[in-house]
Amino acid sequence: MKAMYIDALHGASGDMLISSLVDYGLPVLFLKDIIKKLGVDNFIELKVSQSSRQGITGTHLDVIIDSPESHTYKWQDFVRIVQESNLSDYVKRVTTDIFKLIGQAESEVHNTDIDRVEFHELGTLDTLFDVVGFVSSIEELGISEIYCSPLPRGSGKINTAHGILPVPPPATLKIIEIMDAPSFSPHNLGVVTGEMITPTGTAILSTLASFDSPVMVISGSGCGLGTRDPESHPNITRIHIGSIESANSNIPFNSELMLLETNIDDTSSEVLGYVLERLMDMGAKDVWHTPIQMKKNRPATLLSVLIEKDSFDDISSFMFKETSTLGIRVKDIYRLEADRKIEEFKSSLGNVNIKIKLIAGSFVDAYPEYEDCRDIAIQKSTPLIEVYKTIQSEIRDKFSNNI
Repeated sequence: MKAMYIDALHGASGDMLISSLVDYGLPVLFLKDIIKKLGVDNFIELKVSQSSRQGITGTHLDVIIDSPESHTYKWQDFVRIVQESNLSDYVKRVTTDIFKLIGQAESEVHNTDIDRVEFHELGTLDTLFDVVGFVSSIEELGISEIYCSPLPRGSGKINTAHGILPVPPPATLKIIEIMDAPSFSPHNLGVVTGEMITPTGTAILSTLASFDSPVMVISGSGCGLGTRDPESHPNITRIHIGSIESANSNIPFNSELMLLETNIDDTSSEVLGYVLERLMDMGAKDVWHTPIQMKKNRPATLLSVLIEKDSFDDISSFMFKETSTLGIRVKDIYRLEADRKIEEFKSSLGNVNIKIKLIAGSFVDAYPEYEDCRDIAIQKSTPLIEVYKTIQSEIRDKFSNNI
């Protein structure tokens, strides 16, 4: 399984993320082809250069916008451009989620309806290129899992269309809040850092990445350079690409799963129980609730739904209709699966179905089905735990030579 770890401890922006992929070996011609597919090749020019930040060498991708007129795009405009292109369904789906996330953050910051929010600095074609270019590149490189370090919030102030704002700017901070992305303040640097992560970079990473550090076999790396060269830190984003190997290579990956998650803090337990039952009835592979703590010390529930990809539309629509959520996080999941088969087993207490676990065709273990054990416990007025112990012991006796 090809995976990528993003070291964003020194910062991340859309262009720095793409620069790191170019430094790794992504052809610039591929990015130019993406621009053509978006129909904006007359307005975007790419200039690649090799340089360094505080002695660390890497690649800087300069996205030059040459538009004949001043035009600010809304997030819906970006979605329309992508949807009207011949890019893949995966790119269309993920980029739409990212643009909508930025729109949601801006709308909450400015207390404006999401359909009327203005992007200002983010409403230019380089934002469109950053998001679509990165997502398309991930697909092109065949990267199936993305991991990321915690995000540095930075310090100081920046000049924007809204005036002088603190770092991180409100839109970036709001995305961190919405997506529960782990972040930290780099006070140990001892100086003002300026902006270290942009709203675009934050939206891309919090949508695509798991904030974890996996054990990897690294096959290549890349270093993307930011435009600034501050004294406080090397303005870079580093990536490591490689594989996450299974401890047992005979266990196959199942790549046809997706994980849908959302935080809910204003729905009763009765409704959540109903939602769980309905989701299972609709074909979800698994559904679970996790108690969490949200901002302002509010207790809440993390609703997690594991599904097959072909049920995405129905189940995501149901989650929006039946809960109060305004957003659902979506991740492609690679799951290790052992082979299994169901057989009837004649025990001293009666016949039960057992689930047999196999790896590479070899027996590993077997477990009695709950419903059958429950029926025996009721019929014989025997504690369920005793029924389990008896049948499990007899199963092990029968299959002991196979273990």
